[in-house]
Amino acid sequence: MDVNQYLEIFLDETNEHIQSLSDQLMILEQEPDNKDTINEIFRSAHSLKGMAGTMGYKRMQNLTHDMENVFTEVRNGNMKVTSNLIDVLFKALDAIEEYEKTIRETSDEGTNDNEPIIKELNRILDEGLGKAPAEEKPEEKKEEEKKEASGDKPWESIALTEENIGAIKEADEKGMNIYGVSVHIQESCVLKAARAFLVFKAIEDIGEIITTSPTSQDIEDEKFEFDFNMYIATAESYDKVEAAVLSVSEIEKCTGEKVDIASLKEGKEEAKEAESKPAEVTAPAVKEQPKAAAAAPASGAATKQTKPAAGKPVVNRTVRVDIEKLDVLMNLVSELIIAKNSIVSASAGEMNNSSSFNDHISYLESVTTNLHESVMKVRMVPIESVVNRFPKMVRDLSKKLNKKMNLYMTGEDTELDRTVVDELSDPLMHLIRNSADHGLESAELRAERGKPEEGSIFLDAYQDGNNVIIEVRDDGNGIDVEKVRNKAIERGTVTPEQAEQLSEKEVIDMLFQPSFSTAKVVTDVSGRGVGLDVVKSKIESLGGDVSVRTKLGEGSAFSVRLPLTLAIIQALMVVVGDEKYAISLGSIDTIESISKSDVKYVEAKEVITLRENVIPIIRLHGVLNLEENDENKDEMIVVVVKKGDQLAGLVVDELIGQQEIVIKSLGKYINCASRIISGATILGDGEVALILDANVLI
Repeated sequence: MDVNQYLEIFLDETNEHIQSLSDQLMILEQEPDNKDTINEIFRSAHSLKGMAGTMGYKRMQNLTHDMENVFTEVRNGNMKVTSNLIDVLFKALDAIEEYEKTIRETSDEGTNDNEPIIKELNRILDEGLGKAPAEEKPEEKKEEEKKEASGDKPWESIALTEENIGAIKEADEKGMNIYGVSVHIQESCVLKAARAFLVFKAIEDIGEIITTSPTSQDIEDEKFEFDFNMYIATAESYDKVEAAVLSVSEIEKCTGEKVDIASLKEGKEEAKEAESKPAEVTAPAVKEQPKAAAAAPASGAATKQTKPAAGKPVVNRTVRVDIEKLDVLMNLVSELIIAKNSIVSASAGEMNNSSSFNDHISYLESVTTNLHESVMKVRMVPIESVVNRFPKMVRDLSKKLNKKMNLYMTGEDTELDRTVVDELSDPLMHLIRNSADHGLESAELRAERGKPEEGSIFLDAYQDGNNVIIEVRDDGNGIDVEKVRNKAIERGTVTPEQAEQLSEKEVIDMLFQPSFSTAKVVTDVSGRGVGLDVVKSKIESLGGDVSVRTKLGEGSAFSVRLPLTLAIIQALMVVVGDEKYAISLGSIDTIESISKSDVKYVEAKEVITLRENVIPIIRLHGVLNLEENDENKDEMIVVVVKKGDQLAGLVVDELIGQQEIVIKSLGKYINCASRIISGATILGDGEVALILDANVLI
């Protein structure tokens, strides 16, 4: 049976069970005797075991089987739930998540058997039932020690082409050194592809990269774990190569050695011979299966065939929809067909009355508007799918940072467009980690300040007009503005004189610069300067913005404002030069007609005063490299746009009016380094209008 067709269903169901396990384990930690919770955990582990077995994922099946064994005894009252068991179960849950992630990316579960976790589960089971733990066999111990002592050379697994071997030979003849190098990126790293690119750049400064595994394209698309291998040619020593790689932040380690060219060729020739042999000869050379599968080699082999072939990552394309929403959608499609038939009849001359024809057009417009709203509702999903993993993350951070903390969430049912929700996980994760590490003080310091020993982190979400606000706040120390100011001077970002002139808001905004961190110690939680810059760039790429409120000694609040959808928006159509442009209505504060004499200069920049606010103006002709139509006009039209509490006036030639537009991505068609063009839309007459990003312009 081919199970490839069930892979997406399997991944959806697995995600649900993982979330259920996470929620129930959090409850079990507080209520160890809760029978309902114990039964729910048993059911989830049992379901995961059955699903993994059906799909042929034996390693995942073994792990969930051992979890099920433990909870069978807990359910029967034969053993108690301990804090040690909870910790091991959370490790097992992390391992299951890792299996799910690997399956999603490669359609295969990987090679990690998670033996330490399985042994720990069995040890706890034996202790709970009063059995003596089984002694490890001496030969097994020796084998494990031998395995740890042996040094792997992962670059040897790279399949070299004739072109690669030719390049190696040519470099060798020039007297260059050929190195096999393996680079491992820290698992806490968010931008793996960016780090890999910086490694490539560092190596290319001292030599040449001959080939990589995975391919450079896969690395660029982040289709790799946390390590990659390569062959490089350089005149430098290996120490210099290693130093160049480790100069890139978030690289955990770099291993490598000089390659013996003769043995390299010989190895490839052997591989070539192996390829030329018949399939029957090479078939038995399969990786050893886990112990459960080894007992039945015949059935194991059959299962192997049913496993989906490794290929492109499986993207979660499903959205669960309320049946009532689908009924509304179906009715609207029926109305649309009726409207279409009416217009076809009118155009065929059966109805020559123009007022009747206009009625049909109005009816069609009404139906399409309702249809759009209905489709929008279908695309909307609660942000619960993103935020429900954070309680477990805060629990892990509490143990890692040795701080007592609690997470309080409201508004999990707030809905956003699916495309926005999918991109929201990393920014919110960074903000919560930032609150936990930088925001909350130690228990001793909190006691000195008269605060509760347990710190509180709050995540609140709510809808505000056509936007959704997500706020992450804490009752911790707040941002020490003077400390940030001094760090900026220390890094050379500003001079001491410039730093004195900066407002509190401008100083806080420096935290969003790449590689800016105030942490004194680098840990696997923070201190590398990667975090808030990622949050800012990701949120702005979604058409949103981030603002900060803080009070020293009382806490901080980071507010993320996001549009409800990225697909269809209300926009103001304007003319600049001879071109039409769209500006999102959500970004517009007001539209003003300003006399040219009202334009003043502050620090050589044009500004206008509007209701006691000094607002900088941006002449779009200059930004877009367009010629002004009429420089002699006394009045100019200014569209005042906002980003958080910042305002700016965009000077345009003409207003067309409000219009509902469908956003189309430009992909790589337009190379706009400043990112002021966020997309395009097709107007009713077939003309293409570009969409201006007010956030970037400000």
